[in-house]
Amino acid sequence: MFKKADRQEARVRRHMRVRKKIFGTVEKPRLSVFRSEKNIYAQIIDDINSTTLVSASSLDKDFEIKIGSNKEAAKAVGMLLAKKALEKGITEVVFDRGGFVYHGRVKELAEGAREGGLQF
Repeated sequence: MFKKADRQEARVRRHMRVRKKIFGTVEKPRLSVFRSEKNIYAQIIDDINSTTLVSASSLDKDFEIKIGSNKEAAKAVGMLLAKKALEKGITEVVFDRGGFVYHGRVKELAEGAREGGLQF
């Protein structure tokens, strides 16, 4: 039987494996996704300067959906993130799924960001 700690450890190992290849620059920052049990978070990060340029989550004050743990909320977070990024002049990003499977909420967040105008 798998325990929660085992799954978390496996996700972190997958994330580190992916992070060896994905790197965000000033021209093309990294869109990082974290999915918790009740919410979803996304950041656009410049790895050269180690700064978060834009962030959005299902806990933001301007987020209108009550439940943050479904596909609809994930898509809305992606669109909100894209809107904020376009205001700052960011149009292209590198997608970092954070060790999560590209399926369900992670996929919806990516599709929402694409619909909002981000390219990756």
